[in-house]
Amino acid sequence: MTEPQAPAREAMEFDVVVVGAGPAGLAAAIRLKQLKPETSVVVVEKGSEVGAHILSGAVIDPIGLDAILPEWRSEDSFVKTAVTDDRFYMLSHSGAWRLPNFLMPPLLSNHGNFIVSLGDVCRYLARKAEGLGVEIYPGFAATETLFDNDAVVGIATGDMGVAKDGHHKSGFARGMELRGKYTVFAEGARGSLTKGLIARFHLAQDSEPQKFGLGLKELWRVAPEKHRAGLVQHTVGWPLDNRTGGGSFLYHFADNLVEVGFVVHLNYENPYLSPFEEFQRSKTHPLIRDTFSGGKRLCYGARAIAEGGWQSVPRVAFPGGALVGCAAGFLNVPRIKGSHNAILSGMQAAVHITAALAAGRAHDELSGYEAAWRASPIGRDLKPARNAKPLWSKFGTLAGIALGGFDMWTNRFGFSLFGTLPHGKPDFATLKPAAACRPIAYPKPDGKLTFDRLSSVYLSNTNHEEDQPVHLLVRDGGLQKSSEHDIYGGPSARYCPAGVYEWVEESGAPRFVINAQNCVHCKTCDIKDPNQNITWVPPEGGGGPNYPNM
Repeated sequence: MTEPQAPAREAMEFDVVVVGAGPAGLAAAIRLKQLKPETSVVVVEKGSEVGAHILSGAVIDPIGLDAILPEWRSEDSFVKTAVTDDRFYMLSHSGAWRLPNFLMPPLLSNHGNFIVSLGDVCRYLARKAEGLGVEIYPGFAATETLFDNDAVVGIATGDMGVAKDGHHKSGFARGMELRGKYTVFAEGARGSLTKGLIARFHLAQDSEPQKFGLGLKELWRVAPEKHRAGLVQHTVGWPLDNRTGGGSFLYHFADNLVEVGFVVHLNYENPYLSPFEEFQRSKTHPLIRDTFSGGKRLCYGARAIAEGGWQSVPRVAFPGGALVGCAAGFLNVPRIKGSHNAILSGMQAAVHITAALAAGRAHDELSGYEAAWRASPIGRDLKPARNAKPLWSKFGTLAGIALGGFDMWTNRFGFSLFGTLPHGKPDFATLKPAAACRPIAYPKPDGKLTFDRLSSVYLSNTNHEEDQPVHLLVRDGGLQKSSEHDIYGGPSARYCPAGVYEWVEESGAPRFVINAQNCVHCKTCDIKDPNQNITWVPPEGGGGPNYPNM
C-alpha cells in the first residue's frame, strides 16, 4: 500500500527565527526586543520545555547577565551561591597536590562568579523573553534549513507521528515552516543544522578543526555536614593517563546540592577508553569520595562541548543568518565556561540584525557581526587562552598545563611565545587501532557511589516515542563492521555515555545494535566515530532527556 503524500507544510512569517532556547538564543531574542520592540521573534526548542536539554557545570561569569538583564542581581532569582573557595588539584591514584591560587593565571580565577543550574538560567531568560513578546515553541525540533537561492530564509520543524517504517500514524502532524528575514542558530555544540551550514557555506575553511570534549555530570544531594556552599574544585590527572586530556569538577551550591562531573577531551587515542567509566572511577578518589557519603544521586546527563576556541571558530555570518554561542564555538576551555560568551554573542548578533532590518535589508550577510566579535569581550576572553588546548594535546597533561598557564600569564602583557598554535587532526582521526592499544579493566559499579549506564540514563528522564525512525543514521553498515568493529574494536560501545550502541554476537557474527531510545543527545557519536559514519539528526520534538535543573 502506498503511503499518501504528506500535505504541504504551513508557514509562519517572522522578522527573526531563533533555533535553540539556550543562553545564546534567548539572549538574541531578548536583545532584539529591547532594541526594537515591534520586531517579531520566535524561538524554537527541541526539548520538551525550556531547559530540558540544558546541561552545564555550571559556574557562570555574570558579565553576560549583567549586560543583558542587569536587574537580575536585585531579583529573587536562580542565582544564590557565589563562589567563596576556588581550588585546583593535580591527582595521582591516591594523592592530591593543590596548586596555589597565586600561581593560577587571573583569567582562571572564579572570584565574582556564581554556581548555578544553567537550566534555571535559561528558564529565567525565557520568562524575560516572553514578557517582551517573544514567542517560544518548546517541543519542536528544527530539522531542516530553508533556502532561497543561496540565502537562509528560515527553518522547518520535523513531522510528528511518523512510524519507524516510515508510515504515518494516526496522530501524524506535518512540520511547520518558520520563515524569517534572519535566522539565528543557537543549537549548541555540534548542532545538526549548524553542521550543514558550515559545510554548505564553507564556514570553517579558514579555521582550525573544531575540537570537542564530552562532559558528564551528576547532581547529588549530600549530607549537610558534607556540604560547603560556594566551593569550586577542579582536578586533572588520575584516573586519566598523562596523554589523555580531561578532569573533574565539583561545585557546591544551594540546598545541600553538589554538582559533580568529568570532562574527557575527545582527541583521546585508546579505543578501549570509556568516558563514562572514567567519570565513575574519578569519584572514588580520596579527595572526592567522602563528599558523597550518606548522599543521594538525583540526576545524570552528558553533553559534548566545543573546545577549539579562538582558532577553531568558523565564520559566524552567512546570507540570512548567524551562529551564536556554542554553535559558533565560543566556549573558553581552560575556564570551562561558555554561557557568558553565549549571551554576549546573542546580543551582538541581535545588534547587527536590528541594524540590517532598519536599513531594509533581509537575508543579507551580517558582515559587521563577523568583523566585530574578535575585538569584543568574547575575543578578549578567548584569545589569551587559545594555546591551552593545543599545548595540552601536544605535551600531555603535566607539561601542557604548565606551558598553557605560562602562556596565559604572558598574554596578560599582550604577547605569546607560541603565537597561535594549530590543533592538528580532528577528533575522529585520533583513535589508534585496537591492536595497538591495551584494554582498560574498569571496576564494577557499587550502586552507591559508582553506577552503570542504564540506571544513569534512567535518572536523565530520557524519553523518545518508541515507534519513530531511528535518529542515529549509519551511512555504511559494512564499513561499521570492517572498520569501527574489526580495526578499532567497537569504540562506540564505550564512547557513548548512554548505552546506545552495542556489538552483539548473532549466529557467530557481530551485529551493530542501536538503542536509540537511550540517547541523551550528547552528539559524541557524530564527533568520535573514526569514519564519520554515524550522523546524529533530531528525533521527534520533545524527545530526549528532561533535565530538571542541570
